[in-house]
Amino acid sequence: MTGTPLRVGLVGYGLAGSVFHAPLIAATEGLALDTVVTSNPERQRQARAEFPDVRVAATPDELFGRADELDLIVVASPNRTHVPLATTALKAGLPVVVDKPIAGTAAEARGLAALAEESGLLLSVFQNRRWDNDFLTLRKLLAEDALGDVYRFESRFERWRPQLKGGWRESGDPAEIGGLLYDLGSHVVDQALVLFGPVTAVYAEVDVRRDGALTDDDTFLALTHANGVRSHLYVSATTAQLGPRFRVLGSKAGYVKHGLDPQEAALRDGLRPGAAGADWGTEPEELWGRVGSGESPVTGGGRPEPTLPGDYPAYYAAVAKALLEGGPNPVTAPEAAAVLDVLEAARRSALEKATVTL
Repeated sequence: MTGTPLRVGLVGYGLAGSVFHAPLIAATEGLALDTVVTSNPERQRQARAEFPDVRVAATPDELFGRADELDLIVVASPNRTHVPLATTALKAGLPVVVDKPIAGTAAEARGLAALAEESGLLLSVFQNRRWDNDFLTLRKLLAEDALGDVYRFESRFERWRPQLKGGWRESGDPAEIGGLLYDLGSHVVDQALVLFGPVTAVYAEVDVRRDGALTDDDTFLALTHANGVRSHLYVSATTAQLGPRFRVLGSKAGYVKHGLDPQEAALRDGLRPGAAGADWGTEPEELWGRVGSGESPVTGGGRPEPTLPGDYPAYYAAVAKALLEGGPNPVTAPEAAAVLDVLEAARRSALEKATVTL
């Protein structure tokens, strides 16, 4: 890519904006972090310290007031703001990246997709876990038919956080779109759909476990895919003993992988893609998963499967290529709407204590 980089306006500088989006945008050839929007004085100082050339705006209105000076808007603000901010950006003639979940409902997501299509603008959703190291490795195994026909896909995004942290993600107000079903659930459902395709039935258990909690913090989903694969997905803040991140069982072999992709921890620690060189997204051999049959990996069963490096930078590289060269959108709004179809069915299943057919 050559020429002047695309100027990016980033709305929100909390966890998503400061840890994920800003560093990845800044590391992407063809993109330049132009403006950060946050009304929090401490976050404003943080943005200026980390990116000395960045402009800071206190409100989205201030940003959109000079829309003609920007080429891309990234929405990394609280979930309830995703739809109105993305709508404003698209109506201003600007391509948009929206953090997951793109919206509170599948209908809203499809409405945004229609607006983007009518406007001839890119609308992409930041589903960064498609570039996790374990997920990339599993896709490679499936492409090689190393597991045979997959019968069951188990995916866990579990944490041990017995104390509430506060903030909108733990709010009981439905307008905030908080809770783990829509937070971590957006990741595990998206991964299941990418791997195994459309879902025909959803069963869910959505629980509120911790004292004082106002929204779900311990949730299980069972999905039946059209091709017969069953996905069992766990998202929890109350797991005292963590299970494997992936356990995938097929007709030839299974794949078991523990531990989380290292990229989020690296970004939180201030490490940056490029500066880490070839080591970005890699993990030590002792954390590799195992492929085998007939014996537990805990007792040495199967063979170690080298984990491919995680690659979050690939997302924004694809966004830049889509805008500058007409490449494909890395994550489309209709794909995000399909995730929301499943999440909405899961919420209904939990309320009705029944399996919901899609």
